[in-house]
Amino acid sequence: MWSVVLLVLVGILTVAVTRDRGPQTQQERIESIASRLACPTCDGESVEVSRASAAVAIRTEIARQVALGQRTNDEIVAEIENSFGGRVLLVPKATGLDALVWVLPVAGGVIAVAALAATFRRWRREAAALGAPTEEDRRRVAQALAEDTDGS
Repeated sequence: MWSVVLLVLVGILTVAVTRDRGPQTQQERIESIASRLACPTCDGESVEVSRASAAVAIRTEIARQVALGQRTNDEIVAEIENSFGGRVLLVPKATGLDALVWVLPVAGGVIAVAALAATFRRWRREAAALGAPTEEDRRRVAQALAEDTDGS
């Protein structure tokens, strides 16, 4: 059952990531590229929203590259990354060591769910092995409750 749910989830994510969003205007392309890049002089701001001079220069370069129309969005991002280093990427690459950023949380979640399922299964087996409570068990519980009530 869980494998079917996982397969459906992977399928939905694959379609969502790879679907064609249709033609974009030049301004939409510029904004899309700028939102993927971090301002090299700001802390945690994208090039799209930053007003720092470095961000303005990067947006200008993005606009120039888009106007030329010779490169894809990924090629423009790669060129800017080569100029400024990997620190300008807001979203890590999905290859190499950067892939660990994506894989480790998912793997941790899958392991946690599997551990919980195994624990619940074990608890059910242990509870079934104990069987139904006997009259002696009920008497002891009633006695413990009476003693606790008297002591309070």
